[in-house]
Amino acid sequence: MRTLLTAALILTATTALAEPKSIIADIWVDNWFEMYVNGEKVIEDSVPITTERSFNAETTTFTSDLPMTIAIMAKDFKENDSGLEYIGTNRQQMGDGGMIAQFRDAANGALIAATDGTMRCLVVQHAPVDRACANERDPVAGQGACAFVETPIPANWTAADFDDSAWPLAVEHTAREVGPKDGYDKINWDKSAKLIWSDDLVLDNTLLCRLVVTE
Repeated sequence: MRTLLTAALILTATTALAEPKSIIADIWVDNWFEMYVNGEKVIEDSVPITTERSFNAETTTFTSDLPMTIAIMAKDFKENDSGLEYIGTNRQQMGDGGMIAQFRDAANGALIAATDGTMRCLVVQHAPVDRACANERDPVAGQGACAFVETPIPANWTAADFDDSAWPLAVEHTAREVGPKDGYDKINWDKSAKLIWSDDLVLDNTLLCRLVVTE
């Protein structure tokens, strides 16, 4: 009887541990993102990337087993592949990116994971190749200083079994460096949540970032 009772308790505990978690995600990206969990899209920024000043935070709740793989495509706004914005005006310039996210247990609010320098991020659009592009009177994407570098997006990059070990680590940035705008201050960010991007906030415009959450 004691053996049966012990086995039943072990089975009950294992089942409880295997139950999916309800998770609250807070995300702010300059300017746009879409997020996947274990290969399935969970949320896309509600403000289109075609919106010039799309600064906003998003909060969503989803359910997932642990471990889970979070994959985020983050884009800074650009009018075209030159990497510039406000083209043809006296405000013509290169934009700058930035991202922060945190994931909390919906049951008790405990932090499960957050963006930081342990993530892996691959730059897939870099522009312009020369900062002098921002001063050109008639900038043309792909020509001269306004050339750009694109890296093909790997197949299945959002999948849990995708190997991202060759990707560079994310770079943590301060709020002063990123200058986070509308929406950022509406979230009570845990101190573990860091603003991240590549090492170049200005020239690296589109990133693929991944984070594996084990517990």
